[in-house]
Amino acid sequence: MDTLTILLHYVLPFTLILFSLILGRLFEKRGVKRLRKLTPVARWKGAEIILESLQGIIIIWFVLGGFYLATLSIPLRESLKLIIAKILLATFLASVTLVISRLAVGFIQLYSSKGEDGSQLTSLLENLTKLLVFLFGTLIIIQSLGISITPLLTALGIGGVSIGLALQSTLANLFSGIGIITSRKVRLGDYIKLASGQEGYVTDIAWRQTVIRDIYENLIVIPNAKIVGDTFKNYHLPEKEMLIPIEVGVSYESDLEQVEAVTLEVAEEVRAKILGSVSKYKAFIRYHRFDYFSINFTVYLGVQEFYDHLLVRHEFIKRLYKRYQAEGIKIPFPIQNIYMPERDGKHELDYNFKQKREE
Repeated sequence: MDTLTILLHYVLPFTLILFSLILGRLFEKRGVKRLRKLTPVARWKGAEIILESLQGIIIIWFVLGGFYLATLSIPLRESLKLIIAKILLATFLASVTLVISRLAVGFIQLYSSKGEDGSQLTSLLENLTKLLVFLFGTLIIIQSLGISITPLLTALGIGGVSIGLALQSTLANLFSGIGIITSRKVRLGDYIKLASGQEGYVTDIAWRQTVIRDIYENLIVIPNAKIVGDTFKNYHLPEKEMLIPIEVGVSYESDLEQVEAVTLEVAEEVRAKILGSVSKYKAFIRYHRFDYFSINFTVYLGVQEFYDHLLVRHEFIKRLYKRYQAEGIKIPFPIQNIYMPERDGKHELDYNFKQKREE
C-alpha cells in the first residue's frame, strides 16, 4: 500500500472530522455573534429565540457532516456504512428535536407574555411542550431506523391503561394543572386566597402542585386538584387595582356630616401621597349600622394591587385617628352588657359591693 493510499484511508477522514469541528466552532462563535448583533435591528424577539435555540447545535451538525464525508472516503462494507449512516441520521434528528423543543418553549413564552396579563410560562406548560416534541421526535427517529412503531404504539396504549389506574392521583393533579393553565383563572404572579385559608402569590404551576408564596416569604405547595375542586378568590382578576373596605365607628354625639367630610379629606390625602394608592378610584364612605355604642360606616379606598392594602390601610388609620383627635370626633370604646345572676332578690354585684363596704 503506497503512501497516497494510506493518506486517503486514514489521514483524510481524520482531517475532515477535525476541519468540520473547527469550522463549526468558528461559525458558532463568529457567525452567530454577528447575527446576534443584527437582532436589535430586526426588532423581532423571535430572532433572538432562534439564535438561542441553535446554541451548541450548529457545531454538532458540522461534526456530523464531517463524519459522513469521512465514511465516504473510507472503504467500508455497505452494511457497516448503512449502520453508521443510521447512527448519524438518528443523532441529527435528535439534535433537530432539541432545537424544535427550544423554539416551541421560547415562542410560547414570547407570545404568552404579549397578552394583556403578560403572564410567564409555567413549568407544567414548559414540560408538556418538551414532552410532546421529544415524543414525536423519538417516534420519527425510531421510524427512520427502519423499526415499525405500530407495535410500540399498541404496547403503549395497553400499558397506558394500567399506568393510568396506578397513577390516578398524579394524573388527576396533572389534568387539573392543565385545566388551571387553559382556563387562565390563575396565572403566575396572581394573588389568590383559597376557602381553606391558604393565600399568596402564584410562583409556579407544576405537574402535581401549584406553588404560592405568602407575604411572609414562605412557600405553600397546594395540589392542583385541590385548587380546581375548592373555592378561591383571585385578587388580580379581572384587574389588579381594587377597592379595600375599612370599618370605622364614631360616637352618637358626632355630627355625621362633619365626620364624612373629615374622613374623605384624610382619604384624599392618603390617595395623593401614599405609594400604592390609585387616583382612578375616588374614596367614598357609606354609613350602614347603628351599633350598641357607635354609628358604623365603611371607607372604600383604591389600591394598585392586593399587597398595597397593608401600607394604605396603615397610613389611613393612623392619619384618621390623629385628625379625629384634632376635630374632637370621638371613637367610642366597645360596650358590652354583662348578665349578673340575682342573689336573694338583688344582683350579685351589688351584694358583693355591700359586703366589702361592711368589712
